Amino acid sequence: MIKVELERVHGDYGFKGTDAAGHEVLFDSSSEHGGNNFGIRPMQSLLFALGSCSGIDIVSILKKQKQAISSFKMKIEGEREDAKPIALWKTIHIVFEFSGQVDEEKAKKACALSIEKYCSVAETLRRAGAQITWSTQINH
Repeated sequence: MIKVELERVHGDYGFKGTDAAGHEVLFDSSSEHGGNNFGIRPMQSLLFALGSCSGIDIVSILKKQKQAISSFKMKIEGEREDAKPIALWKTIHIVFEFSGQVDEEKAKKACALSIEKYCSVAETLRRAGAQITWSTQINH
């Protein structure tokens, strides 16, 4: 069983989340909703989770294929549903940017495997109705 703890530590809506290993994440609401820009928004954290989950998969796959990644970045954009009390992610697009000696076809295959088969966060978001698209960019 996984356990995390959250504690309000800043203003009305600023929380610090801590996992069992002591890693911390700061959360807050937007200033439009009374927050103080203390941390990331909870819904943004889902985009961070998607990126890190898929990133771990992709690096693991490419390492097994002996690809030499010198840098790896992701740019993620999402759009939420309009005018709903509970506004879920509607669309999410990820640009996977690689530098190094990375074969473009292997990178595309690794990204597809992660987003379509291995990443639990991607599957969770899809089940909630999000359409996830992605592209790759190789910088040699």
